[in-house]
Amino acid sequence: MVESNNLVSQTTIQSRTCQIQLPQTFTINQAIGFKQTFQDLCQQNPDLNRAELDFSDTIFMDSSGLGALVSVKKMAQKQRIELVLRNVSEQVMMVLALADLNKLFTIEQGRAVAVSSPATNELKQPPEPTPTPSASAGLESDGKVPKRRSLRSEEMFITHPSVQSKPKRLLDIAGALVGLAITGVLLVPLAIAIKLDSPGPLFFGQVRCSRMGRRFKMWKFRSMVTDAEAQKHLIKNEASGAIFKASYDPRITRVGKLLRKTSLDELPQFWNVLQGDMSLVGTRPPTPDEVERYEIPQWQRLDVKPGMTGEWQVSGRSSIREFEDIVRLDLRYQENWSLMYDIKLIAKTIWILFNKNSGAM
Repeated sequence: MVESNNLVSQTTIQSRTCQIQLPQTFTINQAIGFKQTFQDLCQQNPDLNRAELDFSDTIFMDSSGLGALVSVKKMAQKQRIELVLRNVSEQVMMVLALADLNKLFTIEQGRAVAVSSPATNELKQPPEPTPTPSASAGLESDGKVPKRRSLRSEEMFITHPSVQSKPKRLLDIAGALVGLAITGVLLVPLAIAIKLDSPGPLFFGQVRCSRMGRRFKMWKFRSMVTDAEAQKHLIKNEASGAIFKASYDPRITRVGKLLRKTSLDELPQFWNVLQGDMSLVGTRPPTPDEVERYEIPQWQRLDVKPGMTGEWQVSGRSSIREFEDIVRLDLRYQENWSLMYDIKLIAKTIWILFNKNSGAM
């Protein structure tokens, strides 16, 4: 029987079964510690065949927590360990469902996880977890984390101040309506040009990930040939990390080059903003295959909504070839966010669009 306490409440191994009590707040530090604990357990116990994760004390989880669960799931599959989530609260279940991860995990309710006492090796109920000072969700007025408190459903999703900002949402709606009006004026001439240049649909829809990894279809005016996705493996990727970039991409049509140069191909994204899947300003919207390659710290990008523009756009998006640079810019946006900061980034974006040296991704 083994016990560990590395940013995880308690860990017990008995009869080739590992039982782990998850902390009250499952954010970046706890997520990294949890992944390391699980990795150590797998290395030290090669005969492990089942792992049970108890969420009975967890009252808040952000995108880093989701990233840790995905990483642990991959490790468990590699080691042929059955991974089970237990005592999952309604709030945590909603977070998993938002990212469509409730279908990925085996979830069982009941049977509380027991922990062992190093002195007696007797199984006992886990002690109340220690409050996490860095967690702001669910705090009482005196700043203490209440014991076994359940958060309201909407509180579970507040991973960043911008998420609950009504002025930001109003700015998004107003900007989306103006953008859609401009799109309506340009629709006919753009449609004619796209159709004459390359047979196929007018719009291109691609699955992207919004906040907390929730998937949605992002729309653009089509700037590539119709079978561009099938030809992607033929193009050399000049970027490093979880992004794809190519200086010369033969899949882009003649009209598509102009659309990308002027960012007119992104006009349909105003519909995504109006629907609430995106914001006018935010982080770069990743594809699911990009998220699949994320390390835990990179999941923090998903704590806010993706944006039509952001730090990555006004900092030379065409020249960025390192994924870590994109992560750095996205996290800088989260750290500096305010409504005025959004307005400044929108103004910078408009200036760049009218700059002859600007270009699209």
